[in-house]
Order: sequence, then C-alpha cells, then structure tokens
Amino acid sequence: MVQLELPLAFEVTSLVILTIILVADLAIVYKRPHVPSIREATLWVAFYVGLALIFALLMLIVGGGEHAGQFLAGWLTEYSLSIDNLFVFVIIMARFSVPRRYQQEVLMAGIIIALVLRGIFILLGAQLIENFSWIFYIFGGFLLYTAVRQAVGSEGGDDDPENGLVRYLRRHIRISPNFDGSKIRTTIDGHRFFTPMLIVLIAIGSTDLIFALDSIPAIFGITHSPFIVFTANVFALMGLRQLYFLLGGLLERLEYLKYGIAFILFFIGVKLVLHALHNNEVPFINGGEGVDWAPEIDTWTSLAVIVASMAVATVASLIKNRRDTQREKSGASDEFSGPTGE
Repeated sequence: MVQLELPLAFEVTSLVILTIILVADLAIVYKRPHVPSIREATLWVAFYVGLALIFALLMLIVGGGEHAGQFLAGWLTEYSLSIDNLFVFVIIMARFSVPRRYQQEVLMAGIIIALVLRGIFILLGAQLIENFSWIFYIFGGFLLYTAVRQAVGSEGGDDDPENGLVRYLRRHIRISPNFDGSKIRTTIDGHRFFTPMLIVLIAIGSTDLIFALDSIPAIFGITHSPFIVFTANVFALMGLRQLYFLLGGLLERLEYLKYGIAFILFFIGVKLVLHALHNNEVPFINGGEGVDWAPEIDTWTSLAVIVASMAVATVASLIKNRRDTQREKSGASDEFSGPTGE
C-alpha cells in the first residue's frame, strides 16, 4: 500500500469546514433540545451521507481515484463499525434513564469526545506505522481475534455501561439522584452535586474508546493517510446522532448485523497480515524478506467487500425479522381460530 499525499491546502480547508459544521451542529442541538422526528432524522442522515459523497467526489478531483476509493472504503468501514456503537448507546441511555429530550445533547457531546480520542489514536497509529512496519502483524492479529469474538460472543456480554471508571466515580464523588436538564453540576439544599449526566458522558466516551481499539486499526488496513483516516471518522460519527433516532427499535431487528461487521473485521485483518508479509522486515519471517506469494488487496476490492457484507447482513436480518413476524401472526391466528373449529 503506497502512502499518498493530498494537497495541503485541500486538507486544511477541509478540516476548517468540518470544524465549522460540527460547531454549528453542536450549537443547534444545545439551543433547541428535542426529540427529532423520523422525517427530521432521515433528512439529517441523508445530509451527512450526501456530504460524505460530495467530499469523496472532491477528493477524486483533487487527488485521484485511489484517494477517493480509500476514503469511501474507510468511511463505510467506520460507519458500519459505528452502528455497532449504537447498540451500546441504546443500553447506556436506558440504563441511566436519560430523558429523550436531552439524548441529542448527550450523543453530540459523546461524538466530540470520540473525535478527540480517535484523533489521538490516529496520530499514535500513524507514528507506529511509520516507525515499525511489523505493527501490521499486531493490528491484523488483533482484528482477526476481534472478528471471531464478535461472531461467536454471547449477546450483551460486554454491554454493561457500569465499567470500572464509572463505578470508581460513583464511589468517590457526590452524584445527585436525578438529572437537572442537561447540566453536569447542580445544587441541592445548598450543596453542590454532579448530575448523572456526567456519568452518562463518561460511559459513552469510555465505551467509544474501546470501540476505537477496533476501528482505528481497521481503517489503517485501508489507508495509511492520517488525513483520510480522520475525515472518514468525522463523517461516520457526524451522522451517528441522527442515525440513533432514525433506527430506534430497528437496531434490535438487525440480528445478523454483527456477523457482517465481524466479516469486515476478519477481511481487513487478513488484508493487514498479507500486507505485513508482503513488506516483511521481521528477521525470523522469511529471513527478513518480503513474502512474494502474499498478495496486496486493492482499495476497490476492499470497498466491494465492505458494501456487500453490510448489504447481505442487513437484508438477511430484515428477511428473518419479516418471517418471524409472519410466523407469530400465523401462530396467533391459529390459536384464535382453534376453539371455533371444534
């Protein structure tokens, strides 16, 4: 995989515009907290998806097809992995009984935290890749392990929002029993307390940190450009808040989604290991020389695999859900009509 560079002016301009969009979105959310309608959520998701596609088109014009392909593959990978985050976000919101009116603010704050954390991870990952080529063996092995765990793991096994950090805070700081709007601090009988909003934000932020351990190595398997990695994460996370309200209960119906995500992680893990073998410098593997038979998987093949995996998982989930619904209706109908047939 060749390290490609985009014009500096394009990168700086893009980051400035994305920052302005994020700040404007943040201002809108905090100025008018509400539960978005399905129509509103759909329009916002369509807006951010359209924005990502326009950005890919601009990247095609400015940097060529390889850059655009890497961005699209990276964005779709991060978007699909971010959908997995939504399952945990739903659990966190329910566990802490966050009022629906303020869930947008919580999600937006969580997204900002996620962008900061992922930005740090991206910088560290880029430095590791630049200085230690063997890191791809570790990234690849970790993704293969994560893929298997994702596919065979029990439902809800790792979904407890009460992680160690949250439990520590509960023991060592004063937390009010109820929310006070979207405030993090409140006053009760003259005493200052933190509200449960602090715990919720920390739970979401720390959860995303765990997800970043999977997603950042995954996207570095598609591109080595820190700029493309970061912008792909920005576009994936920007639409996540609206997607949360748009999908709602649909998330529980996407039963096979975890297998699609697992397959993507497994595929990218294999790609990273093959890339590491192809550019091998580890002395005890093939004498420190590259392995000739290890193929390099190109960007467009990766993009096709990612799209196909998510499409198959989604369609299969919806078909199964439809059949289950029909079976339930048929069973209820038979139960109702049974006694009359006697």
